[in-house]
Amino acid sequence: MSESTVNRPVGRRTFVLGTAAAAGTAALAGPLAETASAASFGWSDDGSNYVVDTGASLVFKVSKTNGDLTSLVYKGTQYQGYGGKNSHIESGLGTSTVSIKQSGTTILISVAYGTLKHYYAARSGENNVYLWTNKADDSVSATRYILRVNAGKFLNDEPDSYTYAPTTIEASDVFAKSDGQTRSKHYAKARVTDYNYVGWTTGSVGLYIVRSNHEKASGGPFYRSLLRHQSADGGGLYEILYYGENQTEAQRFGLQGPYVIAFTDGGAPSSSLYPGTLTTSWADSLGMSGYVPASGRGKVAGVGITGRNTAYAYTVGLANSAAQYWGSARASDGWFSIGGVLPGTYTLTVFKGELAVYTTSVSVSAGGTTTLNSIAIPASNDPSNASAIWRINNWDGTPGGFKNADLMTYAHPSDVRASSWTGNVVIGSGTETSAFPCYLWKDVNSGIIVYFKLTAAQAAAAHTLRIGVTTAYANGRPQVVVNDTWTSAVPSPPTQPSTRSLTVGSYRGNNYTFTYSVPASAWRTDTSAYNTLKIYVASGSGSTSFLSAGTSIDAIDLLA
Repeated sequence: MSESTVNRPVGRRTFVLGTAAAAGTAALAGPLAETASAASFGWSDDGSNYVVDTGASLVFKVSKTNGDLTSLVYKGTQYQGYGGKNSHIESGLGTSTVSIKQSGTTILISVAYGTLKHYYAARSGENNVYLWTNKADDSVSATRYILRVNAGKFLNDEPDSYTYAPTTIEASDVFAKSDGQTRSKHYAKARVTDYNYVGWTTGSVGLYIVRSNHEKASGGPFYRSLLRHQSADGGGLYEILYYGENQTEAQRFGLQGPYVIAFTDGGAPSSSLYPGTLTTSWADSLGMSGYVPASGRGKVAGVGITGRNTAYAYTVGLANSAAQYWGSARASDGWFSIGGVLPGTYTLTVFKGELAVYTTSVSVSAGGTTTLNSIAIPASNDPSNASAIWRINNWDGTPGGFKNADLMTYAHPSDVRASSWTGNVVIGSGTETSAFPCYLWKDVNSGIIVYFKLTAAQAAAAHTLRIGVTTAYANGRPQVVVNDTWTSAVPSPPTQPSTRSLTVGSYRGNNYTFTYSVPASAWRTDTSAYNTLKIYVASGSGSTSFLSAGTSIDAIDLLA
């Protein structure tokens, strides 16, 4: 995905996903009222709701009973609600303690439900609603905030939208249209690191959720989760606090935010709202549970990274059980800086693409900067550096480049747009990677064949075969047969997420490399004849078809 705002017109309206480098400077303030009469910043109580007027063009209401967002009026038009539902945490909280206070130019609404604390804030003259959510433990189900938008305000039929197509093809959340294209709310297409905001625009009105920094979320920078859905009865924009689908990490707890509901005059939300850019010193004294101001945070900076393959982007991640952060390494020298980090000891990981190639430990203190000398990635840490007789794809932690790889981030494998999942591969054909399917399933394409030739010297020696995977479903893992005479043992399954993955738009699990020591006796001695490598999917789990045991492939090679 290019580092720009992605606008995809549908009629005269547009769906917008803002990438991490997108620059949006649309004005956030407008005329002073929701109606023709002038209004001023402040709040009132209508008996059932706290009513907040931002003094710009936005008036919103929050239920005094359960903390739902019950009304969202921008320039006199109601945007809140489809199907009679409010916007809220998860599917809505029960009876809660809801309070409001004004501190100068800021209004804060606090919602307490058991151990859960949720907050809405408004700033004078802004068309924004700032939200924080503190999930202290798992006693309350709160994994998302969903902004429910009325039907007809923004039209969209993007491949990753949830359009309630007529035929259900998997569970109750993956559908097929009459033309064979598939739809699901799971098909987000973008990784967390790829976007700062999601939303829609008509050209004259834009409505977005600007994401938080996800420090208390899980899954790392390359994780994919729900972003939005659109259907006949309305649309939803999400901030995911924790998403269990194909999740690689335990749930983190604590205050997440701010994430921002932002209205504009049609352009992108202001870049000043982006995670890592937004300054909220005005929130320091509001007393929100779990809030840590900038003064209580630190920074990690690295002077450079050597041993990189400059054909790839590198990302540096920090993670421990309490928080996660990441930043890009500069292409020229690998310099990086990650700010706003909570104090603690973290595992620092350097990723080539999405493949971890270096790890170390780093400690962060409040108000301090931890400066690291140049990091040297050992050559042996990057599997691409190993000398290979042949290699299919390159090692970057993703199935990118393989057949159907891009489509699978926003479509079901049964989608009519997918190329055939079967078909064998010939080394030296020039199409080894593009012809090899990104996913293998026990019930779909197990037993795919790779044809290759060896020289006499190569055939006289044993070799190591490597198959890299990025995730697996139902413990699917590769077992290989060479020339129908030598069969590998069934390898033990590595740790992988236990939920669906390959059918819900995600290949991001735990990267793992399977190695097979193939004896010289397995090779054909006739150098004019092709050797055959058959790759099967082994597992006793899973069901049938695309829900049979399967795995996503990163790269395959035969070492010299």
